[in-house]
Amino acid sequence: MTARQVTIEDVARTAGVSRQTVSNALNAPHRLRATTLARVTAAIDELGYQPDQSARSLRTGTRKVIGYPAPADNPADPNPLMGGFLQALVSAADAVGHRILLFRCDPEHGAGAVAKSFNGLIAARQVDGFILSDVIHDDPRVDVLAEAGFPFAAFGRTAPGRPQNWVDIDSAAATAALVGRLLDQGHRRICYVNSAASLPWLADRRAGLLQAAAAVPDGAFEVGVPDDDPAQLSHAVQRLLVGPDRPTALVCATDWLALTAYQAVRAAGLTVGADIAVTGFNDLPLCQVLQPALTSVRLPLSAIAHALVDRLITAVEDPAAAPTSGLLLPAEPVVRDSTPQR
Repeated sequence: MTARQVTIEDVARTAGVSRQTVSNALNAPHRLRATTLARVTAAIDELGYQPDQSARSLRTGTRKVIGYPAPADNPADPNPLMGGFLQALVSAADAVGHRILLFRCDPEHGAGAVAKSFNGLIAARQVDGFILSDVIHDDPRVDVLAEAGFPFAAFGRTAPGRPQNWVDIDSAAATAALVGRLLDQGHRRICYVNSAASLPWLADRRAGLLQAAAAVPDGAFEVGVPDDDPAQLSHAVQRLLVGPDRPTALVCATDWLALTAYQAVRAAGLTVGADIAVTGFNDLPLCQVLQPALTSVRLPLSAIAHALVDRLITAVEDPAAAPTSGLLLPAEPVVRDSTPQR
């Protein structure tokens, strides 16, 4: 007998219980005695019974499906960070019996296009709620879902006055911890290699650096170029590395900027690690293959995904209990040879 042929009546006969008891075991196990629940569960496992999810959806009004608007990406040059997050999200949803529905929604196309993408799925009752990533303060996706009164959870902080069901990492604290380590090693001239992108998490990283370096007599200074152009940035960093007042450490807003910093250090005739410390952020796979390996900050993608799924399901199943404040998670510094002990 295959799983598709097994019915709820088959399970009931095998377990020696009524059809309603099997239904309770699947949908309200707290109503059953432990011995009865164990007997029904054993029968389900023995027969390979799979509940009819479409019928369950009609009864409960839920699909056990979470919508996720996949960020725009270049298939020829994919973003490994968001690829890792998607894997973590699928695993977190699967752990609680949910599926992820991917769809395209580009906020840059305007609020109208965003509303069309989301409202179509809502009207068709294809999802129970949404998880958003790369959320910015004035995110049109947040506004559309808030206006619709539809459940969502956000990876990234939403602006005041909007639903606060979000999860984020404490980028400021993570950057401050990196700078603190450099200060403990004796570094007193620290240059922040900044990104030209106007994104909230990048602003948090810069704020963390400035806070940690405030007590240093020479403080910290920064360098950056329009559009993060690698050639221009490399030349700008090289100019800083010439002369007696050159920085002893380069704290980079991202791992990609750190890669440019490596190129600039070598072009200046210096050695990363031995002559100047370099750090990144995000801990992309390239960090481990650089020579020397790059110290960076690893995002806890699995913890983020599980927290988002948990908060969304709470909002779906009990709107009155939906979180009204965000959750900040610590990031993990990964120390490698680009910041050796001095």
